[in-house]
Amino acid sequence: MSASRTKFYLDKQNRKWLGVCAGIADYTGIDATWVRVGAVLLTLMGGFPWTLIAYWVAAWIANPKPAGLYADAEDQKFWQGVRRSPARSTREVRSKFRDIDRRLADLELYYTSRNTALADEIERLR
Repeated sequence: MSASRTKFYLDKQNRKWLGVCAGIADYTGIDATWVRVGAVLLTLMGGFPWTLIAYWVAAWIANPKPAGLYADAEDQKFWQGVRRSPARSTREVRSKFRDIDRRLADLELYYTSRNTALADEIERLR
């Protein structure tokens, strides 16, 4: 995959206008409806020309989201978490690897220890 999963992209598939709010929603993991409501409220509460200018600049600068950027919904959630908190994501991955390593060590200990019942069963299967 040549596309960066930590970069902001316009979400043209879920767009209402140019895909900026849908892209922000995809980037942050927030529902697109709430991002759109927030953008409208921000515009109406005094940010009128600046929010529209920022919207157009984001639409002009950002690239469309590549097709197949995420393998599945779990992959998408993982990369949204990485964008929000890289340190926390790193801790979670390390924790998962430690858990897998511990389970493999337990499995190895079980199979390498002298277990006569297991040895007898393996011999019987041969």
